[in-house]
Amino acid sequence: MKASGCIAVSGGLEVASDRLLERMKKGVTVAQVARVADAFTQAGIMVHAYLMYGFPTQTAQETIDSLEMVRQLFQNGIVQSGFWHQFAMTAHSPVGLNPAAYDVVRVGPQQGMFADNDLEHTDPSGAHHALFSEGLRKSLFNFMHGICLDFPLAEWFDFKVPRTQVSPKFIEKSILENTESYRPNAMVVWLGYEPELNLFEEKMNGKVIKGAELICFDKKKEWALETTEQIGNWLIDVFPQFMIHNEQPCSLEFLRNSFESEGLGQFDHFMNTKLWKDLVKSGLLVL
Repeated sequence: MKASGCIAVSGGLEVASDRLLERMKKGVTVAQVARVADAFTQAGIMVHAYLMYGFPTQTAQETIDSLEMVRQLFQNGIVQSGFWHQFAMTAHSPVGLNPAAYDVVRVGPQQGMFADNDLEHTDPSGAHHALFSEGLRKSLFNFMHGICLDFPLAEWFDFKVPRTQVSPKFIEKSILENTESYRPNAMVVWLGYEPELNLFEEKMNGKVIKGAELICFDKKKEWALETTEQIGNWLIDVFPQFMIHNEQPCSLEFLRNSFESEGLGQFDHFMNTKLWKDLVKSGLLVL
């Protein structure tokens, strides 16, 4: 995305609570969002977070814990901007279509005209959500400017709020978790120009050692990735298979079979080497 010119993305973190994210069937956890935001930031792509409070059954504790999650996202520098929205129940949303399933009660109005579809509702088991509006707004404004990140969360509200139950290192630990895995049917694409191979010999302790460099380049620079002669020759042979202009997509399974059939070892081990990680940094995508 960075190579294509993308400079920023917007994403819906919503309530920053795993229980509520599961309830709205978002399909992600806060930890997963943190790792994705970190990846975007490291690639030089800014991240804007859409945030929500007041989702059905959200408690005061969950609201404060969500604010702590957001504070840590800014503290770790992986989100650059955001905006809090109070939940609104609309006529054709899952909550609007079946309020009882989300433990809220629709109180009106009658079905409106086109695009006039906001519904009034009560949330008997949730917090008094509107009370949190100003504190959430003020805190986020300061976080976006990189200030007051060390303030106690209670300072943002003019009423008593519970202490956060989120670990102060939750986001940092989530970023550092190594959960990288690839789908069995993943495809491999190289975004750059086709590299060249440079073979060389070095004398070391009276012995001649053969080596290789994979020369990568783009419109601005050139760089070399060190490897062995055997793996270098294999890469040059298979690179045409996963060039971005290749009509036939190249699967990760194809690379695995090709690598191991050449007697180069286990492909899983190769994917943990510095060379593989350098290739990923240089433009190799596994989708």
